[in-house]
Amino acid sequence: AVVSTQSTGETLQGKRINRVACGSAHAIAWSTLEQSASSKQPDIIPPEYPLLLDIPIANLRNRLILLHSFSEIFSGSLRMFSLEANSQGHKVTHSLRHTLVMSHKETAFKKVVQATMIRDRQHGPILELNRMFSSQHHTKRGTKDWSRTIFAQACSMLINVSSESFLLPHRAWKVRFVGESVDDVGGGYSESIAEMCEELQSGFLPLFILTPNGRVDNGVNRDCYLFNPAANSSEETNMFRFLGILMGISVRTGSPLALDIAPPMWKLLVGLPLTEADLLEIDKDYVTGIYYLRDLPNKEEEFEAIDMPFSTPGAAGQEVPLSSTYLRINLANRTQYIQSALEYRLHEFDHQVQAVVEGLAKVIPVPLLSLFTGEELRTMVCGHPDIPLDMLKSVAVYKGVEHTSPLAHWFWETLESFSPMERSLFLRFVWGRTRLPRNIADFRGRDFVLQVLDKYQPPDHFLPESYTCFFLLKMPRYSSKEVLVEKLRYAINFCKSIDTDDYARITRADESLLDEDDSDIELSSQ
Repeated sequence: AVVSTQSTGETLQGKRINRVACGSAHAIAWSTLEQSASSKQPDIIPPEYPLLLDIPIANLRNRLILLHSFSEIFSGSLRMFSLEANSQGHKVTHSLRHTLVMSHKETAFKKVVQATMIRDRQHGPILELNRMFSSQHHTKRGTKDWSRTIFAQACSMLINVSSESFLLPHRAWKVRFVGESVDDVGGGYSESIAEMCEELQSGFLPLFILTPNGRVDNGVNRDCYLFNPAANSSEETNMFRFLGILMGISVRTGSPLALDIAPPMWKLLVGLPLTEADLLEIDKDYVTGIYYLRDLPNKEEEFEAIDMPFSTPGAAGQEVPLSSTYLRINLANRTQYIQSALEYRLHEFDHQVQAVVEGLAKVIPVPLLSLFTGEELRTMVCGHPDIPLDMLKSVAVYKGVEHTSPLAHWFWETLESFSPMERSLFLRFVWGRTRLPRNIADFRGRDFVLQVLDKYQPPDHFLPESYTCFFLLKMPRYSSKEVLVEKLRYAINFCKSIDTDDYARITRADESLLDEDDSDIELSSQ
């Protein structure tokens, strides 16, 4: 509220004001009564919280308001604490990370990030990446030549760049794709990151391995990845550092990474130790085997029957010897074996995690990660894998078509009918990304533009075009929903190169419809 300085006291009385800035004639006041602390509370206690069922809901609401107030005060006071490792402040934030409300922690974190933002550049270094070279992966002596990947190409160019280049609010680099005539004003940059995420989880790079649960199709997190504990060469360590840089850029720019990393890895990144319960989440059979060994009867013949070596399988499947003294497990050394095996498995990722954290530290304030849980960091880096269409609709603008027209309705109905994977492909087609930002603010004022043009004749013979730098989809005026579904589905699945004229284009009917800056084009086809 802006009020006359003379009437400030009367006007603001009872308005729950927590900050006032006074000038010579007027004052500005901020009210921070958050709707989320009251109006978003359920009317009844959700059944998934049975321990709360006997507590009056009015008491729970008061506790929630108190928790929000405490979180706001504490998060606003962080500058009073030293958050260096092993300091008293670090111990305090570490103990409170599961208690503090995420929105207040993130607000404090973003203030620090904003204070270190460099705003006098549009982008960082210019990278020349060869996607055609990358697509020609070949096998040498049975191993992938991952030096050809986009990830490895970018890593070699950026790993020794000063951290200033990564402190930008939007693009940490500008991309030139060899053989693809793209003037990158955002789309090429987003596409390069999307390709890197795809490579990390495709088996072309040595950094990630599927969880043991996924390899044997048992337990939870079967579709998630772990850091590869066997990837510890100097070159692989540098790539883990670059992965940390990518994660930090994602947090700083609000551009999520499409990575399916298992929850225990995120715990390690925020400084939380792993437990047996975390091992169960990624390797159920291993923990079950440890428990079986622990509970064996105290009879030597039981151990002679199983005849197990004094070694343990690692997450990558390699056998790791645990002692130079013992060769086999027996009744006398069973306890020592279990302790040694768990100690190894709980710390086998330490080298890789340290390298990722070193990369993160080049982009974001790592000491502040002691405020967050692993799941909260995962959300900050990766957003939500689902594509919420309501959020996409809220930033949509229309050209050449009304939002109430049948064509617009067909378009949204088509997206609603798409699977999560197809929605991700659609987003990559129109924006070079595979996930939406977590909230409206992280769109940074960027609208999704749906433009319908009559230049395509006959319209049902043409595919849609996308301009990833401008989050723009140009679409013919299709005659039916069925045609729209067919053409859009084909485009998102088969039209992935960014090109203007070099090797994937056909003659355009009317070049005048393309603005001078609209040179980041996916496809137009007949």
